[in-house]
Amino acid sequence: MNFEVRPGSARRTLFDSESLQIGHIAVRPVSSACGEIEVAGHNVLALTLAGVFARHDGPRQHVIATPNHALFIAAGKPYRLSFPGCIGDRCLVLRFSGEALALALPDALARDGFDASVLASHAPLEPRTMLARTLLWRSLERGEIDGLEVEERAVCLLAAALHAAREPGRGRRSLRSAVARRRRQVEAVKEAIAVEPERRWTLDDLAGIACVSPGHLAHVFRAEQGCSLYQYVLRSRLACALHAVLDSDTDLTAIALDAGFASHSHLTARFRGFFGRTPTELRRGRGAVNDVRDLRRIVTARETATA
Repeated sequence: MNFEVRPGSARRTLFDSESLQIGHIAVRPVSSACGEIEVAGHNVLALTLAGVFARHDGPRQHVIATPNHALFIAAGKPYRLSFPGCIGDRCLVLRFSGEALALALPDALARDGFDASVLASHAPLEPRTMLARTLLWRSLERGEIDGLEVEERAVCLLAAALHAAREPGRGRRSLRSAVARRRRQVEAVKEAIAVEPERRWTLDDLAGIACVSPGHLAHVFRAEQGCSLYQYVLRSRLACALHAVLDSDTDLTAIALDAGFASHSHLTARFRGFFGRTPTELRRGRGAVNDVRDLRRIVTARETATA
């Protein structure tokens, strides 16, 4: 996830300081095939706003990035990108130094600097972190935020994402073949859901994609992701709805149906349970997102169960 412009992509720098750079990348792929090998010059945190992409670290080793996830790319590590379904993506990208990482996650300091191996390559985001990410992007797009506030909110966002990616005991580890196979099965399912979150998925559909039994998939998915398949699909739909609610004036009924909800009221109930506010309440307050106290009140809203 480099900041350089490449075919089919558009890049903008939204904020630039000595310790932090925030950019927005939009990719409109013409193929779902893997691209060329890339190497990040800096540590990068990629926060997908819409769409989906996959990062490939080697043969049969890939992770899916959606608006539900934070994806970490360590400096100097080669990878390739692909865009399942040719949907493309829009991504908020935070580029930072090892020193900034160490401040955000001090227990990851090693003798020679920051030890990136303590992080999982990607992690699911909490609802409040998803909301903070989207609100920060909107504030930067509108130019309604000063430098100090950008840095404060970005550091908090970085810390939350890195905390989610923290893996105790990670480091010198060797994946057993069974564990690697299980993760490939889960990633295949996540990719399918990311391409069509609005689809009326069945357990049989998803088990067929993973080439396992429905019972086995339900078990390994919960073990790997910490939530049920239904909860994951619901999160994916809510992530799509959040983007549409904040970035358009589209009728909420249309947003609900496009995202896979049965009705306006179904969307509203799930949205309130997940983000702590209804879509209408969030739209009414979006003109004041540069108010730090209001933002904190929004993003610290009590997280409730979605199932």
